[in-house]
Amino acid sequence: MKMTGGQALAQQLAREGVTDVFGVPGLQLDWALDGLRQVQNRIRFTVTRHEQAASYMADGYARTTDRLGVCMVVPGPGLLNAMSGLATAYACSSPVLCISGNIHSGGIGKNRGLLHEINNQSGVLAAVTKWQGAANSPREIPAIVREAVRQMRTGRPRPAGIEIAHDVLSASDEVELIDPPADEDGRIPPQPREIDEAVEVLAAARFPVIYAGGGIIASRASEALARLADLLQAPVVMSDHGRGSLPDTHPLALNTLGGRAVFPHADVVLAVGTRFVDINQGNPVWSGGSKR
Repeated sequence: MKMTGGQALAQQLAREGVTDVFGVPGLQLDWALDGLRQVQNRIRFTVTRHEQAASYMADGYARTTDRLGVCMVVPGPGLLNAMSGLATAYACSSPVLCISGNIHSGGIGKNRGLLHEINNQSGVLAAVTKWQGAANSPREIPAIVREAVRQMRTGRPRPAGIEIAHDVLSASDEVELIDPPADEDGRIPPQPREIDEAVEVLAAARFPVIYAGGGIIASRASEALARLADLLQAPVVMSDHGRGSLPDTHPLALNTLGGRAVFPHADVVLAVGTRFVDINQGNPVWSGGSKR
């Protein structure tokens, strides 16, 4: 089907299940916004006052809805303004897709001082994303979007970035859209041997404690966590990013302050969905000597 790059972008986003995009319109995004206008019954575009707000809103949206957060910004200063939210999403393992426009494709890397041109924009975007790609023609856009979504849903969730020059967004070409897999679950499965070892240790524990991080929420494992906690009658200490893994009203749920009361008594600590590091210093939250 013949369509513009902007139409290809909007149509593929809709196929991926995207329903909300946060961004600030601008010259290099005109054709992308035109594409989104044509699917406005499926995708809502929310205009923010600043690109930093767009990226932070996409991050918050991803964390609270269990959906991909998407922000769209103009190149150069627009992308630089969005870096704060993307850096936060990167550090906190949040699946945020940043769609950035770019200068005319013929001027990329030429240092001509075109509007919104910055040196090595791809490298800037790559610094705060798990995966980054650029589309050089409208027909490449569906595959670029599909790969970005696959990356965010595979392994550790982190932001992904897409760059599309405004002349690519405005150009027309024969485009083949891509249907995503019916069930795309890229979560890393545990090793059976390691599960057996953990079961053996937990079964022999006198006072087990569970430390739950943001990975519980990201992997949609709250129900499994609740069942395990109830089975073991183990307190669940939720990290700052793990808050919400269990409802605060759950009788076994504790915040990090409550964890100070139970960790000294634990003979086994099961850490799940966490890097087990201090949010500010990058040091272990707890070092309990010989506790397993």
